Amino acid sequence: MFVVTTDQRDSRTTRDLVPDAVDAVTAAVGPRLTLAPERTAGDEVQLATEDPAAVLEVVLTLTRTGRWSVGVGVGDIERPLPDSVRAGRGEAFVRARDAVERAKRAVTRLAITGDEEARDAEALIRLLIELRDRRSPEGWEIYDLLSSGLTQRDAAARLGITESAVSLRVKAAALRAEEAAVPALERALGRLSGGESASEAA
Repeated sequence: MFVVTTDQRDSRTTRDLVPDAVDAVTAAVGPRLTLAPERTAGDEVQLATEDPAAVLEVVLTLTRTGRWSVGVGVGDIERPLPDSVRAGRGEAFVRARDAVERAKRAVTRLAITGDEEARDAEALIRLLIELRDRRSPEGWEIYDLLSSGLTQRDAAARLGITESAVSLRVKAAALRAEEAAVPALERALGRLSGGESASEAA
C-alpha cells in the first residue's frame, strides 16, 4: 500500500492551499484511491492507494505547483481499513511521515520511504521532477493542451501558431521524454508494493 503525506510549503506566508490540493487530487485520481485525501493536521493532506500509477500522478500534480512537499510511504497498513485516512495506522503511515520530513529538505520536494528499492524509485522520479521544473510556461501550455486530448495540429490552431512552432515547444519541454518515462516509473513503483502498474495491467 502507498500512503502519501503532503505538507504545504511556506504556509505561514501563503493562503491555505489544502482545499485546492484535495480537489486537484480527487479530480485526477479519485476513483483509484483506497482512502480519499483529507486534511490530517494543519496544512497537511494525506491519502492511501494501492495503485502505483495513481501515486505517480499525485506526485506530479502536487510537485508541479512548487507549493507542496510530498512524502510517499510504502508498506502495510492495519486492516480492516478505516473510513477515514486520519484513522489509518501501520507501516506505510510511519514511512510516509519519514518521507515528507525528508521531502521538506529536498530540492525536488519529493521523498519515498520503503524497502531498498524505494531509494531507486525516488531517484528516478526526482530526475523527472527536475526536468519538469525547467519547463517554461509555454511548455506547460502545450503539455496541458496535449494532455487534454488535442493533437499538435489542434494545439497549433488553438494557440494561433504553426505546427512547427508546436513541435519546437514539445521538444524544448521534453514532453516525449516524460511520455516515455511515466510508464517505466509506474512499473518501478509497482515493484515496491508487489503489485502491477496500470500500464502492465493494460
